[in-house]
Amino acid sequence: MTPSPAGLIITRCTVLTHDDHEGIGFAEDAAIVVRDGVVEAVISSAEAEELTATERIDAHGQIALPGLVNCHTHAPMVALRGVAEDLPTEEWFNDVVWPVESNLTEKDVESGARLACAEMIRGGVTCFADHYFSMDAVAAVVEECGIRAHLGEAYFSSQGPQGRERSLEFALRHRGGAGGRITTTLAPHAPYTVDDADLAATAELAREHGLPVHLHASENRDQAEASLARHGVTPIEVLRRTGLLDGDVLIAHGTGILDRDLPILRDASGRIAVASAPRGYLKFAWPTTTPVRALHDLGIPVGLATDGAASNNSLDVWESMALTALIQKSTTGDPRWLTARQALHHATLQSARAVGLGEVVGSIAPGRRADIILVDLTGPHTQPVHDLAATLVHSARSSDVRTTIVDGRVLMRDRELLTIDVPAVVRELEERMPALLDRSHGKRIQEYDT
Repeated sequence: MTPSPAGLIITRCTVLTHDDHEGIGFAEDAAIVVRDGVVEAVISSAEAEELTATERIDAHGQIALPGLVNCHTHAPMVALRGVAEDLPTEEWFNDVVWPVESNLTEKDVESGARLACAEMIRGGVTCFADHYFSMDAVAAVVEECGIRAHLGEAYFSSQGPQGRERSLEFALRHRGGAGGRITTTLAPHAPYTVDDADLAATAELAREHGLPVHLHASENRDQAEASLARHGVTPIEVLRRTGLLDGDVLIAHGTGILDRDLPILRDASGRIAVASAPRGYLKFAWPTTTPVRALHDLGIPVGLATDGAASNNSLDVWESMALTALIQKSTTGDPRWLTARQALHHATLQSARAVGLGEVVGSIAPGRRADIILVDLTGPHTQPVHDLAATLVHSARSSDVRTTIVDGRVLMRDRELLTIDVPAVVRELEERMPALLDRSHGKRIQEYDT
């Protein structure tokens, strides 16, 4: 009996592979067989010649990587890219971003999310973890454009119990949406904007409904020191005493994680992960960065992120990967940490684990969803190739991604986006800019005072 055709076969590429010891390798002249959105096999190109497929991609000379994961962002904030520049954190929030965000409509969120998804798909990001408002609109964009997402409706205690309830309702309504491409989370904003009672209630809801939690905590050293001065505990200790560390928690940033916090994170009974977005920390001139090495030594996955484009100006996870490697070398004083191979592991499997998808995506292997990107290294800035891992991390750019595939569906082919009309989205946002940027009303959605 002749086997049915595969859905997609990618041939004549070099495939990034993972072993069981956090190592990576490269299989040359390989082919990837995809059936029903799942990687069926990684075989030689010669073996693939005998197989039939509905769609074939000849990726000669290209590198096949697992799609990158943006472990913490606020996708709709691309609408505010460049609006608040060269400001300390408190002024950035209070004088610009939170006044402007009080103007946001659901249509603004939708348009911003659509532009953000276009940027991420073009940069090789196949999954993003988003923490924002009007998230029904973001979920609709994810459904439409074909990307994968881990979504949470953010809330503050100033919204009253309704904010927490909306976060739960969103998580339950959209869990498993977009054909399984959407996973969901509860999303309290941070310990400095959500009180202990709300955090404890969130922990209880997470246990009751089997949901993870995604929040900002110990974003910077000032927050940690302010929390100690006012309350006698660090933000991480707040997470412990409210029960959040008994469940699955994704902590955004963590550059203010102190030495006293490390045993707490190590001994937590839940699955703890941290998302690091180094470009924003440099822009804000924060004195410390995410303690990636210390967390790694505790077995806590650190995923790569960009944060929102209002602070980072970019949703380029490729840049986050390179910056993480370089900053870790500088802060530890050790050029052997992070290596390029370790950085690739952070960008792929470790980032997938951080958002709870380590058994679903993050590697190109049988049984994993077919979230794959093809990278062209023929440009002058990537030649010659002496060390493929180093070339990918330190020489390649997000613009070298030629093709982006999610669940076996091609979302970008040879740099052409297939599911999003970028000029139309840009026109929509430009029409909204005068009203969106108006700060004459004097309102803020929240107060930053840590």
